[in-house]
Amino acid sequence: MMNIDTALKEAMSITGAVGAALVDYESGMSLGTLGGGDWLDLEVAAAGNTEVVRSKLRVMSALGLTDSIEDILITLHRQYHLIRLLHPAKGTSTLFLYLVLDRERANLALARHQLKRIETDLVV
Repeated sequence: MMNIDTALKEAMSITGAVGAALVDYESGMSLGTLGGGDWLDLEVAAAGNTEVVRSKLRVMSALGLTDSIEDILITLHRQYHLIRLLHPAKGTSTLFLYLVLDRERANLALARHQLKRIETDLVV
């Protein structure tokens, strides 16, 4: 079992990680952030990615898809932006883990695997 701070520290220990946040996509607010910097405002990114998640959920609803989103990947020339929706063992969640990776240093498959492990252990 891990809390938000521990989960963010674990996310930042993923090779290539430059910023991480836990975000509520209903409110658009982050429950915690770690990393980032002048060129990466995690609060702005959290709010913006809330719109990405909401938009995808609207499209899925319009299409009548009953599946759930595992993660959303945005690939930039120098970065990966990974959005992993949280699916707790019981109940529903409006939270997602957001991870920004340096593309030159990151292993995307490994990062996805590690975020899944963090999701499993996270208790909010």
